[in-house]
Amino acid sequence: MKPEQLDRTQESFAAFRDRLQPGTVVDRYDLLLEDLFLIRNPRFKFIKDHSAEVKAFSEEYAAGKSGEEVGEWFYFPWNKTLAHYLPHEEHQEIRTARNRNIITKEEQKKFYNLSVAYAGLSVGSHGAMTTALMGGARRIKIADPDEVSPSNLNRIRLDFLSLGRKKTDLVSEYIYQLNPYAEIEVYGAGVTEETMDQFLSGADVLIEETDNLEIKIRLRLAAREKGIPVVMATDNGDGVIVEIERFDLDRSTQLFNGALGDLTLEEFKTFPPSDLPKLATKIAGADHVVPRMLLSLKEVGQTLYSWPQLGDAATLSGVAIAYCLRRIALGAPLANGKSEIHMDAIFDPTYHTPEATAERDTIRMMFKKAIGLA
Repeated sequence: MKPEQLDRTQESFAAFRDRLQPGTVVDRYDLLLEDLFLIRNPRFKFIKDHSAEVKAFSEEYAAGKSGEEVGEWFYFPWNKTLAHYLPHEEHQEIRTARNRNIITKEEQKKFYNLSVAYAGLSVGSHGAMTTALMGGARRIKIADPDEVSPSNLNRIRLDFLSLGRKKTDLVSEYIYQLNPYAEIEVYGAGVTEETMDQFLSGADVLIEETDNLEIKIRLRLAAREKGIPVVMATDNGDGVIVEIERFDLDRSTQLFNGALGDLTLEEFKTFPPSDLPKLATKIAGADHVVPRMLLSLKEVGQTLYSWPQLGDAATLSGVAIAYCLRRIALGAPLANGKSEIHMDAIFDPTYHTPEATAERDTIRMMFKKAIGLA
């Protein structure tokens, strides 16, 4: 579902409200105008009493119209809420004002005009929501076939009232309420071979966070053919492994930066299911995966239902995705390859000791031998 915007050429505000019968009306246009005034008149930051100036600004802004007649009204059908927003450009102005000048005005426009396709909305939801929070990527496509399960709630920024609801619905609702001027295309069945071309059409960047290895490969083949860069963030204990494939700069770039060699889709289909963990480990990079993750993988299906994932790593993945998207939007350097954001290496004073390094190396070697990588 999408929010419905009042069209004053077709309907009065009173008729719009009476037709929709909202359960809640959110109208704090006074606060919006006060914020807009302060953003445009920063000298009042240190002048405590500016009520008279705000009043004059608000009256000039309204130009004799009633409060209901200024700005834009949106109705959100999923929660029966009618809300009052500033017009598009002014809405973007107030919600990104505190970005400046870490992000300049010109950079913000480029970031906002980026078009992004998000495949997979566990980690991907953090990327989409963080990017929207920063005022980036007005036009997005989101794809995921799954509903929210209880075990998702250790890492997805939702609550138990979201159980059983589609991830695509929840992410789109969050972004629409943050920015009702967003343009969101929803693929509630996920990305399939049949919808892949449409999903990638018009996208400037692909964020790939699916669980299906065949879809991962298919998406990259299609992105490479179209010259679309791919960013993938994989949670790794408390940290993140980020994979960047700049197919926009070099279409000869190997999938996963060569982690699987020149593996073709046809060759992949010949692999038995027992080989899939080996392929997934090669993609992630066995020498990057933290030991507790490696040890846990051996327990999946025995003492563990699935591989472990943490909320801090999923959140950090969203930060990494948003950062990479902004650099791509601005044409800033962002190279092919695999990078780590490793919390233990940063904060644990014993991490780099010879003993700790040797222990990690031993565990990794044991794991690689167990799955046939050494």
